[in-house]
Amino acid sequence: MNRDERLNALLELLAVRGRIDVEDIAAELAVSGATIRRDLDHLAGQRLLTRTRGGAVAHSVAYGLPVRYRSVRRAGEKRRIGVAAAGLVVRGAVVGLNGGTTTTEVARALVGSAEVGGEDGAELITVVTNALNIANELAVRPQVKLVVTGGVARPQSYELVSPLAGRILGGLSLDVTFLGVDAIDPDAGASAHHEGEADVDRLLAERAGKVVVVADSSKIGVRAFASVCGIASVHVLVTDTGADEGDVRRFVDRGVEVVLV
Repeated sequence: MNRDERLNALLELLAVRGRIDVEDIAAELAVSGATIRRDLDHLAGQRLLTRTRGGAVAHSVAYGLPVRYRSVRRAGEKRRIGVAAAGLVVRGAVVGLNGGTTTTEVARALVGSAEVGGEDGAELITVVTNALNIANELAVRPQVKLVVTGGVARPQSYELVSPLAGRILGGLSLDVTFLGVDAIDPDAGASAHHEGEADVDRLLAERAGKVVVVADSSKIGVRAFASVCGIASVHVLVTDTGADEGDVRRFVDRGVEVVLV
């Protein structure tokens, strides 16, 4: 288990248990107590937990983990989803992207695709996003015209939220929006844990001619707190082959094209 995987594991265990002990967790993860102490000190420095004598307790961050700590989860599946989703974009398109690890993979695949991967200085696609990390990666790409929505940054997801985003998005038309979601269900539609993120996601979907949800199979058939859009608004779902066959059939029955990778 590498360091990123340990950090993920520590945060997830803390989210479930509320409190962890250094020696117990060291034995559970098969590493030394000194290693766990360094990891906990690092996470405490990021304000993701509170150190205690001999361990740590859950912080009030509510465990919407920052992207850099979530990126190792289902990494292979997310890369495949990103590549498949990028293949749906043609040169000249206006593309909406919300935040998240899977949409980050879409952004990376887009600039490496045959359609928009050229480095000749020409703007080949326009990307509209509320995600600071995606904007940071795309800002240096000459083939991308980048539009950032504005808003108030959420440190857990690097997404910009607030009504400021609506002022920008209300005047734009998008060809396709790729939505990373916390949950998508054939009956309940797409949803997110945070209501502010859901509001911006909804606007990105409403301004697009096509809505493509990109979600690994752990997000399929479940529901989250805040609704993004109904299933009738979703045109395509790109997910991995771990998705339940019954859920896939229900999506197809509701008119959603399902791409399995």
